[in-house]
Order: sequence, then C-alpha cells, then structure tokens
Amino acid sequence: MWTIDNEVIGRDPAEATVSLTINGKACTAFPNETILHCARRHDIYIPTLCELDDIDHTPGTCRVCIVEIVQAGREMEQFVTSCNTPVGEGMVVQTRTPKVRAMQKLQVELLMADHLQDCATCTRHGDCELQDLAQFVGLKENRFFDRQRTEAREVDESSPALIRDMRRCVRCQRCVAVCRYFQEVDALVMSGTGVNRLVSLRHGFEQVNSTCISCGQCVLVCPTGALGERDETDRALDYICDPELTTVIQFAPAVRVAFGEEFGMPPGTNVQGHVIAACRKIGVDVVLDTNFAADVVIMEEGIELLERLKAGRKPTFTSCCPAWINFAEIHYPDILPLLSSTKSPQQVLSTLAKTYLPEKLGVPREKIRVISIMPCTAKKDEAVRPQLHMDGGLPETDVVLTTREFARLLRREGIDLKDLEPSEFDNPYMSEFTGAGAIFGTTGGVMEAAVRTIYAVVNGKELEDVELTQLRGFEGVRTATVNLGGPFGDVKVAMCHGLGDTRALVEKVRSGDADFDFIEVMACPGGCVDGGGSLRSKKAYLPLAMARRETIYNVDRTRKVRQSHNNEQVKTLYRDFLDAPNSEKAHKLLHTHYSERSRDMHQTVKEVWDDITMSTMLY
Repeated sequence: MWTIDNEVIGRDPAEATVSLTINGKACTAFPNETILHCARRHDIYIPTLCELDDIDHTPGTCRVCIVEIVQAGREMEQFVTSCNTPVGEGMVVQTRTPKVRAMQKLQVELLMADHLQDCATCTRHGDCELQDLAQFVGLKENRFFDRQRTEAREVDESSPALIRDMRRCVRCQRCVAVCRYFQEVDALVMSGTGVNRLVSLRHGFEQVNSTCISCGQCVLVCPTGALGERDETDRALDYICDPELTTVIQFAPAVRVAFGEEFGMPPGTNVQGHVIAACRKIGVDVVLDTNFAADVVIMEEGIELLERLKAGRKPTFTSCCPAWINFAEIHYPDILPLLSSTKSPQQVLSTLAKTYLPEKLGVPREKIRVISIMPCTAKKDEAVRPQLHMDGGLPETDVVLTTREFARLLRREGIDLKDLEPSEFDNPYMSEFTGAGAIFGTTGGVMEAAVRTIYAVVNGKELEDVELTQLRGFEGVRTATVNLGGPFGDVKVAMCHGLGDTRALVEKVRSGDADFDFIEVMACPGGCVDGGGSLRSKKAYLPLAMARRETIYNVDRTRKVRQSHNNEQVKTLYRDFLDAPNSEKAHKLLHTHYSERSRDMHQTVKEVWDDITMSTMLY
C-alpha cells in the first residue's frame, strides 16, 4: 500500500548514501527514494498535481512533475515523472530546462482541455491547485479546449451533501485513494478509458444511492472544484433576510477553532466571539451554541448507557457522527441495535430551538428557521433524514452550512472575520456550555465527557481527574478502563476515528474478539476538527489537526465548569421542560432510530481487474 517514499521517513541522514545532482546542486538521497522526495528535502521545487505526499499518493497520472534525467553510464537523456521514479547513483537531474518547461506547459494545457474554463466563478477560485499550475507554467491560452466534450461530462447533484462535477476533474485519483485506503468505504472508482476516463461511483450508482457515507474526506483532498459540498448560502440568506422569520444560528465546537484559518488567522485560533459577532452583523436573530446541546447529549447518552449496562447489553456505540451512522446503516446494519438512540448535538439543539425556545421567546415554531454551521458535510445529509423531521413534516434543522460555505457567505456580505470585535452569547436558555461540551469537537471527547457525568451519577460525587488522557492520542484506536464504582466497577471504553480503523474494530466486535462496554466513533480522522466541511489545505490532507485539538483542550481546561451535568442552563431545561434525562418527553424529542440501507454489491471480473490495476497505479 505504501509508496517508495514512506521507506525513508525518519531515517538517519547518514543512510543517505546515493549521490546525484539536481539542477547542478550536489545532493544525497536514501536508497529507493524518489526524485521528488529528494528534491523537496534539498529545497528544490518541482510542481505536482496528482501527488499528495501525506497520504502516500504518487500515481504519476498528471505528468506535471516531469524532469529530465541522465543515468550514470548513459548519454541519452530521459524524461520521467519524479514522484514515482527512484534516484540512482550518479544521476543528473534537471527540472527547469526549456524542454522540461515546454513539456510541463503542454501537460497543463492538456489537463485543461476538458476542464471547464469558468475559474472566476468556481468556488475554488484562488484556492485551486490546477489554477496555480497554470500560473506556474505561464499558460495564457488553451488550444485544445473542447467545450462540447467537457460540458457533456457527468454532474451528480443527487446527494443532499455533496456535488460531484466531472467537468472539473483532473483524474488525480486522490479521492479514490482516500476513500478506498484510508476510509475503506470504497465508494469511488475509476471508470471509462482514454479521454473518457473519470471518477464515478461504484456500479454506476448516483451519489445518493451509493455506498458513500458523505464524510467529505474526498473533498478535502480534491485539488480542484470537482468535489464539494452542496452550496446553500442563498437559502440561508433568504431566511436571514425574511422579516417574517426568526432565524436561529448554531455553530459546532470545532468551528470556533477551525474557522479563523479561512480568514488568514493562525491555525487553532479560538474565534468563538468573532463568529457570534459575524452572525449578528448579517442579521441573525438568535445565536446559540451547539456546545450546549453537546452537554444535553451527554445527559441523555450517559443515562442510556447506564441502563444498557444494567441490562447486560454491550457494547454501546456513540451516535453523534452522522457519517458514522451512514456507515453503520449501509455497511453494518446488523450492529444498529448497538448504537445509542440519542440524536447528535446538531439535531438536539435544532429540536429544542423549535420546541423549548418558542415557549421562551413567544414565537410560533413555524416561524423559526435553524441554520447550522458545521465542519461537516454529512450534517447536510443528517438534516434531511426522515427520522429527523417533526410532526407535520417540519425539519428540525433547516439549513446546514459548512465552515467553507459560511466563509463564502461572510465574504459576500463584505465581512472579514479579523476586523470584527468579538462578542458574547447572550441567550439565557441555550448558550451556556461546559468544558465537556467543548471537547466534543475532537476525537475521544464524547467518551471523555460521558465518563465525567456517568461517574458522578453512579457515585454521587465528581471524578477527581476529569482528563481521560488515555483517549487523547492520535492513534486510530485507543482504549481505556475506567472504574465507575457502584455496581458497575471497571468499564472498558474505546475510541476510534477514521473509518478504516472503525471497520476493523466493528469486525472484532461482530466476531466477539473485542470486549468493550462503550465505543466512540468519529468518521473523520481527528474528529470534527478535521471534518469534511472544514478548510482545505493545498498539497496536504490533515496538516492542522493538532493545533485545533490543542485549542479545544485549552477551552476545556479554562472553563469554570467542566462536567455536562453541572451546566446550569441544562439543569433548567430538564427542570422546566424535559423532566429528567431519558424521560418519556426527552426520549420522544431527543432520541431517534436507524434504518438498514445496505447495498447488494457484486463485482464483475472487469471491475476486479480495474481495481487491481488502480491499486498498481496508485501504489
């Protein structure tokens, strides 16, 4: 699975025993290292497009990283792709000769021959790797553009979450790689031949009917506008600008630590106050915090877990991540009874905003519109689930905007986040949050928050050390044993993030090889802080995860209250409206059910062969 370059990571520089020159500069390389990797270590730039180093993706399909080499003992030059060509002793490499530059320019021109020429109106304008390449090679015209062929390419708008626009695809195959080898969902394949080759859904399904779980990790690695979220900024503005409606905005724990980067602020900057100020500036009536709902989720899910443990039912899987819910429904419907029935924080807050809040504000629920700002594409899919509509067909959540969409909306309104004076929440009903609610935004946070509360419920006193550091690493699966005391004693918990590791853990649970009481799952690596709706990074997959995670942990450490059950507004909610966690009313409003959506997938011999050749091409 791994590339040649993976073999050199972390090696002793003394092992770099291969001597070569790059652009006349003497360089040393590790045996079997690629020319591209060696050049980067020696600060020599070679343009790339399809290659993505941090997922070890070097298919060599774009041909843009082409270089001229002369091997030792040979006089004839060769032109090779540097991303997958290993170095050789005495090799002479040239990256900027007239021939190389002409070939690179021609390659970019050919890449754009069936690529829409509407860069100025594309959502990736100014943030597109193909656009960068065109500037790098000095492309001023495209002699080969075939409008008819390009506009005939597939545009799949069937999904409520994602748009797949093959008119902008450059066949880099990054999306296929991350879906297949990291998320192990394997919904995307390469189909067709020659100039008709493109990315499609397995077995020709439309997005909405495929095995795709809307996690959006493919969007994060796409270098162009070929993959993106369904843009709903106009719908949000329609609601905000309608004087007959009361607009409520909620934003997720991860948004406050991952949104400032959209406006040039340092990674991990906490922009909670800036987001509140921006919402008020564009005319939102009520600004609420999804962190409050995270605290409510802990109350519901924690009591639900204790009831299941008393009944001897285990394990219980968390239910906050909609991409994970999709994954379970499509790929492992037999484990659905093991999932907590508690709704996600987004849906809990939306439900309360249309039941509890109208009573407090004196506004008919039919006049309330809930707009949710999330670092997640699957939240769009979640919002339209039939189970998450109220009596009369009213959706709980009306619009979901990814952080990227919210940034576009603010720019449309002429707002630069950096220029705003931070503001504070002022809603007295649903804006207070604890440190436990804040850490929902990072993997392991749901489990850690739950343990803090269920320990207090069982023992009548607070857990002394509230930081469950055993679950705070970045490994795909981490485990811990927590002594809950009382009749429960030691409880085995686990967290996993990224669906590749999740699949392996689910298989162990099904086979009886894993013994856990409570398992947290987040579909995106790192959790919501690296959700499919968050900021994309050129030439990298998940470069900002640790800074965002650390800020979230700092939010927790600096909160006066760090346990969900000590949130005063949550206490008021139960006293005045819900009665008690898991009460009949709470269960009706804040819990849901799941549906089997498995797909009967059979591969033909040709499809198996295509997969094999795809694997060979990638790795």
